[in-house]
Amino acid sequence: MSTLVLPPVPPSPKDDATELHRAFKGFGCDTGAVINILAHRDAAQRAYLQQEYRAIYYEDLIKRLSSELSGKLENAVLLWMHDPAGRDAVIIRQSLTVTKILDAATEVICSRTPAQLQYLRQIYHAKFGDFIDHDIERNTSGDHKKILLAYLNTPRHEGPETNRDMAENDAVALYRAGEKKLGTDEKIFVLIFSGHSAAQLAAINQCYNTKYGHSLKKAIKNETSGHFAHALSTIVQCAENPARYFAKVLRKSMKGLGTDDTKLIRVIVTRCEIDLHYIKAEYLKKYKKTLNDAVHSETSGQYRTFLLTLLGSNQ
Repeated sequence: MSTLVLPPVPPSPKDDATELHRAFKGFGCDTGAVINILAHRDAAQRAYLQQEYRAIYYEDLIKRLSSELSGKLENAVLLWMHDPAGRDAVIIRQSLTVTKILDAATEVICSRTPAQLQYLRQIYHAKFGDFIDHDIERNTSGDHKKILLAYLNTPRHEGPETNRDMAENDAVALYRAGEKKLGTDEKIFVLIFSGHSAAQLAAINQCYNTKYGHSLKKAIKNETSGHFAHALSTIVQCAENPARYFAKVLRKSMKGLGTDDTKLIRVIVTRCEIDLHYIKAEYLKKYKKTLNDAVHSETSGQYRTFLLTLLGSNQ
């Protein structure tokens, strides 16, 4: 569920383009006006606005925004301007080939549905002329590479049906491949985690918990490490409750000294039009503080204004 607050009457893309152009003119940019327009438009409206801006001013709106804004606000707004699949493609490409900080690519791939991943592959190729598989091949290694490629390429059912007997068998197989033996048989983990629907994985997790007294997440922590552990843990947590998973990621981004703004921006911007409403509810339930209040205390200036606008009402 989206947290976006849209105007009751959708303004014409032409009016929006004119307003933005006005905000860019003169000395310094009127960032308040820019935020006021862009943070209240959905993906389709942002796409029309970009087309209209190019048609009127013969200029790419994203390039113009990049030259007018700076710092964290620029990063957040530029990411926001893409449609969801295009944005995922940009995040993964940057993570794999530019920053080489693989957490972002791992999080995005392992938290998306089969339908989203299928579309993402097409968009990725259209945008960058490279196949996402090739970029993963070149920039990741070992079991981490295996799970990402398997998760991207294995067709999975998306329905709510589960098979209890299969779930029991898979729970036992995972126990034997991990906690029961010396060393871990990673192949079994890759096979089971990439081969089942979210509902079935949640059922396997439940069986594991009943049989062995703790969750698969704990088993992953005990038996695997690094990016591979992060991938498996993301898959199983998103199978159970994606909103709770992202509430935890947000909490981690703001905990301790300093804020991981890249992570904070990524989650708020990518989930805003999907399930941010539920993430806010999970955040409040788990941490006894609204997400809006947490973001307010960790950010400042127009960057804060932009994120809080995307977050919607403080409840």
